Amino acid sequence: MYTARFGCLALAIMIAGCEARQHTPQPDPAPATRSGIEAIDADSYRDRVRKLASDEFEGRAPFTDGETKTIEFLREEFQKAGLVPGNGDSWYQKVPLVEITSESASLTLTGHSNLEPPLGEDAIIWTKRVTDAVKLSDSELVFVGYGIVAPEYDWDDYEGIDVNGKTVVMLVNDPGYATQDANLFHGNAMTYYGRWTYKYEEAARQGAAGAIVIHEVQPAGYPWEVVSSGWTGPQFDLVTADKNFSRPVIEGWINTTTAAEIFAAAGITLEDARRAALHSDFEAKVLPWKVSGEIKNSIRESSSYNVLGLLPGSDLADEYIVYMAHWDHMGRDESLEGDQIFNGAVDNATGTTALLELAEAFASVEPPVRRSVLFVAVTAEESGLLGSRYYGTNPVYPLANTVAGVNMDGLNVHGRTRDVAVVGFGSSELEQYLSRAARSQDRVIVAEPTPEKGFFYRSDHFNLAKQGVPVLYAESGFDYREGGTRRGTELARDWIENRYHKVGDEYREDWDMSGAIEDIRLYFMIGHELAASDAWPEWYSTSEFKNIREAMLETAGSR
Repeated sequence: MYTARFGCLALAIMIAGCEARQHTPQPDPAPATRSGIEAIDADSYRDRVRKLASDEFEGRAPFTDGETKTIEFLREEFQKAGLVPGNGDSWYQKVPLVEITSESASLTLTGHSNLEPPLGEDAIIWTKRVTDAVKLSDSELVFVGYGIVAPEYDWDDYEGIDVNGKTVVMLVNDPGYATQDANLFHGNAMTYYGRWTYKYEEAARQGAAGAIVIHEVQPAGYPWEVVSSGWTGPQFDLVTADKNFSRPVIEGWINTTTAAEIFAAAGITLEDARRAALHSDFEAKVLPWKVSGEIKNSIRESSSYNVLGLLPGSDLADEYIVYMAHWDHMGRDESLEGDQIFNGAVDNATGTTALLELAEAFASVEPPVRRSVLFVAVTAEESGLLGSRYYGTNPVYPLANTVAGVNMDGLNVHGRTRDVAVVGFGSSELEQYLSRAARSQDRVIVAEPTPEKGFFYRSDHFNLAKQGVPVLYAESGFDYREGGTRRGTELARDWIENRYHKVGDEYREDWDMSGAIEDIRLYFMIGHELAASDAWPEWYSTSEFKNIREAMLETAGSR
């Protein structure tokens, strides 16, 4: 996905104080750690990024020749690094997926007039149901505010209304972001209730036949073009026993133009609807529309693969440190003129290659670390974090024995920074390990600048976190040693406008890999410290995952 570091442009004020902050560098790492750090090499890193991002790998989409080439390349590199197969005698974990391609679709709202928002321009719809065709006929439309049921916040947008068989329309993000009230949800920082994934899940639990989210750029955290490109073409999901028939018949997005028309028929504005949804006593509102839609699909069930390499530990070999990165990107779009390949150089050839560098670094250290270190290159991140979700619910190694995880999703290819941005800042004691490592590089850790965009829930580490495993997702900050925060802001703007999920995300020979190398060395120092000790980092008391972890360890009798 890789939007956390480059997803925000309004960064300079928050970070400016970092330039003047005083801090004391840590002493040089111990010799064993130093040898691993030095094994992380800029030239080999560049060569591997260049290769994975080349047209040869065809955008690394699941179910393609690009996948076959990618996972074989990773297996070979893990093996050369000195790892052993990470899934028994296999390097692979099979991930059963279904590919659903919409061949035709229609969406109509009828009321005092007919409204047919152009699909791809003003609306996007799909179905996750594994079937050749779905049809929704005259389904009553209901506005359910933010579509949230959160007992811990005394919040229920569905209270007092039965939406079984109806279509719900809802706002993106959550009320805390909309009000900036620190006492409401998590204030500016998005909770999982603000994520579109949660909203469709809750709509399904409520029995809705249709579920539509209103896209707005700031609360969503990305422009409409990301929606229109990301939810068209083949869509992947995990294979489930009920073929996803527990999901709504139709799911989708509409833009604000369509939303405004929908609310106008009820005599209210979109702004009126937003204001009404900001209070816990919000009452869902039936709108004067009936929704009809039809989707015809082609279905292909097959398997994609996570790639796993293991470095066995010594006396604590049954305890695990996990490094994770997604190998997939968006493949090829033959409808485009000119360049058709989404090479995914930054997103995520950089993170996948970091796994290989880390594998070599750990394998080079003498004596071997006490705990085992697992390297997992996961599939189908771009389709909804599917490979990591499958591992999280079907772990090869017990999650109660998994000490911690580090995720890498898009590394810095523009030079060194003075700061390290923590996504989901304030989550766990892993930040203390990161802070110590950062000081050895004369750097400081800072909070992610845009917690309202929910980046913590938008990359693969989340699927370990929601099972209870403490995880770290951190990236180079925005205060560049050459160019400062002004340069960071310019690079962020260029990323969103020209490269994120576009064919413009291509490898460039003029990239400065020194920032990526520093970050990989940070990740090594954190993992090596943990793998060489018997410490168990914990979630902070304010984390929603702390109770899950404690229950897991208590059940397993760990520690």
